[in-house]
Amino acid sequence: MQSAVLETPATRTAPSTDRYAKCIETSKRIRWDIDRDVIRGREFDLTKKFMPEGLSKVRDLPFLRPAEARFFSHVQGRTYANMFALVERFIGAKTIELSKAHALGDQVALEALIRFADEELKHQRLFRKLEGMAARGMPEGYVFVPDPNEVADAVLSKCNWAVLGLTLDIEIFSQAHYRASIEPDTDLSDLWKDVFLYHWKEESQHAIMDEIEWRAEDARLTSRERDEGVTDLIALVGSVDGIVQAQAAADARYFIACAGPAYSAVEQAMIEETFLRAYRWQYIVSGAQEPRFAEVLKALATPGQFERIGAALTPIVAAAA
Repeated sequence: MQSAVLETPATRTAPSTDRYAKCIETSKRIRWDIDRDVIRGREFDLTKKFMPEGLSKVRDLPFLRPAEARFFSHVQGRTYANMFALVERFIGAKTIELSKAHALGDQVALEALIRFADEELKHQRLFRKLEGMAARGMPEGYVFVPDPNEVADAVLSKCNWAVLGLTLDIEIFSQAHYRASIEPDTDLSDLWKDVFLYHWKEESQHAIMDEIEWRAEDARLTSRERDEGVTDLIALVGSVDGIVQAQAAADARYFIACAGPAYSAVEQAMIEETFLRAYRWQYIVSGAQEPRFAEVLKALATPGQFERIGAALTPIVAAAA
């Protein structure tokens, strides 16, 4: 199965058109349908986990009984799906925008990016469907805090360099989560696991195109413009952290209200801290620390710019530890 292969010195000279053509070929071969291939008439099995422990950090809450720990994973899994629906709102819009630059030029690149945008729209439909299914099976009271359109407006107000950097980071961590944590865990809900198998298949191609477009954008910039891009990327990371702080607090309140027993004040604080630590790891730190992302970032940013990004991430990394 095709997975994201970021540029190395050996592949950097390959024409972008050839790489776009390979993405089209793979996209056609792995194309899937939400109902026929993924859902297949199933509902979520709530006797099984959604999130693996390596992502949920539930082991940091040893006082939870098995059913409570499983519900903890359901809350996080519901938010995980909603977060992907949120980010794919602005990724799809940015991809459509990028495709316009190829409209009267490289038609292979145009086709590849249009397929990319179409797949992101499909993913949004999938995750909206999952939210409805989760709502049918879980207690009332869950709230997804951020508004996808407001977030998309804020992200798309930043420069292309920063948005493409954030997008590549997201595409890469989605693959890393699947390969390292979701795929090997045999105790997860079969349906939930299948969702992220099929999602991973298409995101693999998207990461390749993200990298091509980010490098092309970088080549057009002056040093000053790139420095402004670094500033924007740092601001976007801060915005993501604000989103995960708000969602962690909301999810902790929902979990505490619905899980069953009365938790002590200390336990409640631990629950909220664990939600936040898990979300910072899932949505920020795991991607920033992926070697494949760091390789591209180091190739584009100056050492000083790379250090600026690292300094901005340091307190978030420490908080997620």
